[in-house]
Amino acid sequence: MADRLVFFGELLLRLTAPGHELLMQSPSLNLHVGGAEANVAIGLAHLGHDCAMISCVPDNALGRGAIAGVRGGGVDCAHVVRGAGRMGLYFLSVGAGLRASEIVYDRAGSSFATSAAGDYDWDAALAGAKLLHLSGITPALGPQSADSALAAARAAKARGVTLSFDGNYRALLWDAWDSNPRAILTELIGMVDILFGNHRDLSLVLGQPFSGDGEARRREAAEAGFAAFPQLQLIASTARHVVTADHHRISARVDLRGGGHQSADRDVTGIVDRIGAGDAFAAGVLHAWTEGGDARAMAETGLALTCLKHSLPGDASRFGVADIAAFEGGGLDVRR
Repeated sequence: MADRLVFFGELLLRLTAPGHELLMQSPSLNLHVGGAEANVAIGLAHLGHDCAMISCVPDNALGRGAIAGVRGGGVDCAHVVRGAGRMGLYFLSVGAGLRASEIVYDRAGSSFATSAAGDYDWDAALAGAKLLHLSGITPALGPQSADSALAAARAAKARGVTLSFDGNYRALLWDAWDSNPRAILTELIGMVDILFGNHRDLSLVLGQPFSGDGEARRREAAEAGFAAFPQLQLIASTARHVVTADHHRISARVDLRGGGHQSADRDVTGIVDRIGAGDAFAAGVLHAWTEGGDARAMAETGLALTCLKHSLPGDASRFGVADIAAFEGGGLDVRR
């Protein structure tokens, strides 16, 4: 039985200012390996799943280090190829109080962004796959990446593999080239079974405004998505209210064709690192989906993992099933 979860996207190196410093305040940076799809893969690997990554990195110390970091997270990297170009980077200054976090990207011309669909062996990479997960960051990187994302999606559908897609809309990336994000994303979402996206993502592809104000209006947006995309079976999203950089209120929602579930708000305080929280949510939802969970189970598991991720430095969730159970149990004393 196919049970492998496969992920296609760019691996990035993250360079973070120490503590809550500004970038370049002191002559040191902390390094983490990240990337939207890799973060979901690592999160699910820590929940006990067989996960594999498809990507392209340069054949140098940075590329090899990125592979080692993802492999160290429990993810098979046999289908990460080496190519020309450079390693994608981004720089982070972690906010505090009334100062927001700040990210500076340096990823143009990376090995992944300049790779072609033909550089990947889709037959081998998708052998035994139950699911392929992509994000909207990949097609936003440029025309070759857009072609590769579409090729990956078509390869999955041709093999009967469930397709999961996180909208992750990045206007600056789309605007950097002669792109047509609505057309490309509409084609991708037309093949998708599981969509991580909210009313704004649906507004973009459907060309009509939706409000996220209240459960009824969020359901209205989901129903429009289901009507427009017959393949689509599940839509998952979070809503975040930022009180300060260290205090957010977060809720989760999962819509199915037959109904849905929206969680209560959870106060997340003492935030250590919010980067990758959306990827942790995706990992939690997909974990519950693989276990046959209903809309409530998927929303609440995703919410638990995204809340926990805020306590952990780095891009990826590294929590197990016992950590989710402890979170849901509400115990905050030292676990001995």
